[in-house]
Amino acid sequence: MALPLSVSFVGGEHGTWEIERLVAVRGQALVDAPRLAVVEGSQAVSAGAVWVLRGITSNERYVERPERQALLARQEPLGRPEATCAALIPISKSPEWWELTQDERRAILEARSRHIEIGLSYLPAVARRLHHGRDLHEEFDFLTWFEFAPAEVGAFEELVGRLRETEEWAYVEREVDIRVTR
Repeated sequence: MALPLSVSFVGGEHGTWEIERLVAVRGQALVDAPRLAVVEGSQAVSAGAVWVLRGITSNERYVERPERQALLARQEPLGRPEATCAALIPISKSPEWWELTQDERRAILEARSRHIEIGLSYLPAVARRLHHGRDLHEEFDFLTWFEFAPAEVGAFEELVGRLRETEEWAYVEREVDIRVTR
């Protein structure tokens, strides 16, 4: 397993990504910003940031070995030249979610909602990386970063729509959908 990676998503005047859309799906929105910088590691976050969302990569908590192997076999890396579209979707789940045991959350996430199975069906077109903010006591529990080519925008919309229809999403109390291009 790779070492955890600290990542900051910085909304402000600077960054590789232009923010095309920033929408509150549930709960409070974030302040509008024109650009998004993705800062990995311990690099300093630029002054003038409107908001900074921090997360860390971590072990895969709900994935079983065969699912992990399938993900690794099909997952494309981030930073592909053709992936000029991306989405940052910060999510916080309800206290009821966190009161469940790990196996109860797994049952909702995969046995009933098919989260991993749904995600697998959109690989390799949509690359993704999950960042845990809850571990850092941040504003959002999860920061999910997706990258894809312009031709895959429809597939990405379908992926997000399918996930939002699941039982798991009943536990989401805050979600912001940020779409960017470079």
